[in-house]
Amino acid sequence: MNAASHPAADQITAALDPSTDLSFQLPSPEDENLSEYEFQQQIETAWQVCDRFDLQTDIWRGRILRTVRDREKRGGDGRGTGFLNWLKDREITKSQAYSLIELADSADTLLQEGMLEPQSVNNFSKRAFVETAQSAPEVQQLVSDAAQRGEHITRREVRQISDEWTAMSSDLLPTELKEKAANNTIPTRYLAPLVKEMQKLPPPHQETLKTEITLNPDIDTLKQVTAEARYLAKYLEAAVQVQALNSDDLDLEQALEEALRIGCLNATADLVKQASQLEQAAAKLYSSWTQMNKLAERVYVDSGASTPHLRQLLNHLEPLTSQTLEVQLGDADSPLSHMVRLQLLSADGGGESSEP
Repeated sequence: MNAASHPAADQITAALDPSTDLSFQLPSPEDENLSEYEFQQQIETAWQVCDRFDLQTDIWRGRILRTVRDREKRGGDGRGTGFLNWLKDREITKSQAYSLIELADSADTLLQEGMLEPQSVNNFSKRAFVETAQSAPEVQQLVSDAAQRGEHITRREVRQISDEWTAMSSDLLPTELKEKAANNTIPTRYLAPLVKEMQKLPPPHQETLKTEITLNPDIDTLKQVTAEARYLAKYLEAAVQVQALNSDDLDLEQALEEALRIGCLNATADLVKQASQLEQAAAKLYSSWTQMNKLAERVYVDSGASTPHLRQLLNHLEPLTSQTLEVQLGDADSPLSHMVRLQLLSADGGGESSEP
């Protein structure tokens, strides 16, 4: 696939031709006869033109990169070496290249499927277009319709439309709440975060929260339930990762219910999250400590009387390789500084040798 294969290519070139747009004059920052409002209007207009120019440039860069990549696929070594060398010569990273190709693909899709007229692309800021391309097809259609009505589309508008669609199309929200959103009694910006958090939860928890907001469909309840859903998701995600909680005599759901009942869900979720992080840190610490001992042994064997400074380095590292690991927290001269000692044992319960 390349730029020439797209029937919209000539149209978009004409619609986005920046040759006249970029001939604007910026206002003088010293012009006292120019009101602040007029100054900001002129600056905003110039900024929007640059956004459109950036968008056009990046779409075409993406098409160029896609063409080079596809040519390499047809006649290259099969590993993409030629394409990577081409990127290297132009100081473009692989991630940047594929981001631009994705933008070009999205632009061509929106144009070819008739969602967007070429001239309507001028109504987008660059970031808004990228956000639109990454949105659900229904959101793309709604945003495209707004652009084709002549509305200027920024990322804020895209997110607002996305939030409205998320809220109004979700089965997780009760009808009463959707009706309030439809008549603007409750702003949709409160609904989208709730839906996103509830989607992470298993059905029983979704139903519990849905019942709660059905009984009290107001903003305060929405805020509370959104926070509740966030902590529930955090608890459930972290709990399954903590090996210390992997026990038949522990009922995680009952523990969760009790935390909800006494109002300490936030602290409980954070506690479980910290436990998960601590276990991971302990595993990483033990792995690093074991590796340090192996490396220290190798250096000790390779060194000798002719390398006194190397032996001195090993001596200074001994607090980190011994069975009782010692770490100074903070500057040694600070009154808040203190020593932490951790005893490390090998997997079989015996101690690792602190001496090489």
